[in-house]
Amino acid sequence: MTEALERAPAYAPALLLTTVDTCDDDVLDPDAAVERTEHTAYRLGRLAPADRRRLAGLFHDTALREPDGDRRDALDRLPGGLGLDDDPHAGNCDAVEEHVARFVKTVRDADPATPVSTCPGWTLADLVRHHGTTHRWTDLLVRTRATARVRPRDVPLDLPGDPAEYPDWLAGSAEVTLRTLRAADPDAGMWSHGADLHVRFFPRRLLFEAVVHLAWTLRLGGGGFTWHTDGERGPRPTGIATAATTATATVATTATAPATVTATAPATVTVDATSGEPLLLLYGRYGAGDRRYAVTGDRTLLDAWPAATRL
Repeated sequence: MTEALERAPAYAPALLLTTVDTCDDDVLDPDAAVERTEHTAYRLGRLAPADRRRLAGLFHDTALREPDGDRRDALDRLPGGLGLDDDPHAGNCDAVEEHVARFVKTVRDADPATPVSTCPGWTLADLVRHHGTTHRWTDLLVRTRATARVRPRDVPLDLPGDPAEYPDWLAGSAEVTLRTLRAADPDAGMWSHGADLHVRFFPRRLLFEAVVHLAWTLRLGGGGFTWHTDGERGPRPTGIATAATTATATVATTATAPATVTATAPATVTVDATSGEPLLLLYGRYGAGDRRYAVTGDRTLLDAWPAATRL
């Protein structure tokens, strides 16, 4: 398909949707206009991420071909209004960058020999080294599109000799990794240590790592961790339920308000907390007795969780 032929089918709906969005109320009922736009956004939202990005680019290109004015501005806003500019992969990379920067700032002037209470036997230097190793490992995996697991200990670290220099080493390692991730196609297939065998798995995984590690370091200084949720609406309530089966425990979480949980068996214990806090509970970084958790039911399974899932 030539570039001109690819652009032509995008040009007509772009102009039509812009007309629907900007026409006077006496020409088209506002409710009908919203309904048609939302239906279009829903249909386009089902496209593969790569196709959505390509279509957003074509819509922006259409806007650039219009003369300056309200019509051009409306065309340029169209991809955002349809949700085509939403890029979870890029958003996850941005979030990783933010959390790693906060982590580095927190640990840069701290004593590397400080014990990390949430990781028994580890010092702060060990934690920073682990965090940086994860980034080095991820960079190698994604850059080579690994088809099988590479052991983290086989990854060149170029680690400084002085632990006091570890924070800057981590910052540089994260910068390289994020550059690799942002340049990669999130839909490209590759090995991962999760169920999603694509590049897009890794910024999500790095974000989990960054969030939890940042929470640990903030606790060392007696500070707290603020979850970014819905802005003015505040943290969303989150539900957690554990259900005992013959050999395993099933955990289900939601982030709806109010929280609803569906488990494979009646829950023996439930935990209610604001958004994000159950992650720290499941990682064993806070105990179920912490004031941030409301626990009901039989706590036997919940109390056994940290020992059975220790990292």
